[in-house]
Amino acid sequence: MFRSHKHIYAQIIDDTQGRTLAAASTVEKDIRDMVGGYGGNIQAATVVGRIIAERALAAGIRQVVFDRGPYKYHGRVAALADAARDAGLDIGPKKEVQAASVQEETDKKGQKTKGGGKAEATNKGKGGEKNKS
Repeated sequence: MFRSHKHIYAQIIDDTQGRTLAAASTVEKDIRDMVGGYGGNIQAATVVGRIIAERALAAGIRQVVFDRGPYKYHGRVAALADAARDAGLDIGPKKEVQAASVQEETDKKGQKTKGGGKAEATNKGKGGEKNKS
């Protein structure tokens, strides 16, 4: 998949032969008309996801690997994948944030400063002295 500010594209490619087996994007007239002319939003990504799944299933493709490229699995990227999954294409389970990973992030951010106590704010006064606030 590829996304730009104005459009979103999805292809199903056979890596062994280097052939595109199915494709859909918001630059196609039919899809552009469905999304009201602008293809850079979640609604457009959902339509492209549904259509790429329909085309893949019509070509006898049931299972694919979703390559999100450099994009985070969020927003338009997630909408495209979720729509394809909902339309019957097997692209694996939906990604969900696990509570354990959120707790680990909280633990990292909540670490104590050196010395085990609170950090002290200091202001430099005249003569380079440090005044505790």
